[in-house]
Amino acid sequence: MEIVYKSRFKGFVKKQNRGFQLAIEDAIDRIKADPASGKEKTGDLTGFLVYKFAFKGREYLIAYKLEETRLVCYMMGTHENFYRDLKRYIKGV
Repeated sequence: MEIVYKSRFKGFVKKQNRGFQLAIEDAIDRIKADPASGKEKTGDLTGFLVYKFAFKGREYLIAYKLEETRLVCYMMGTHENFYRDLKRYIKGV
């Protein structure tokens, strides 16, 4: 399965320390192993799945879509304003 990272996702990951980057890689590997592990969204976010994981006591979310044989990672962040920011981001993409 091919993994595609959108610019917003790449930008978030690039700013993080190496330990957190490795935790993100592990989360992506878990998603790749079981693409249905994320929770499917409805309404404005229909078609998106959101995978949640914890790192150092904080919960992080990864928004992604499955497109045929590709896993497209759109955005990542903490829960605060995550869905609002995701809606704004997909309108601009």
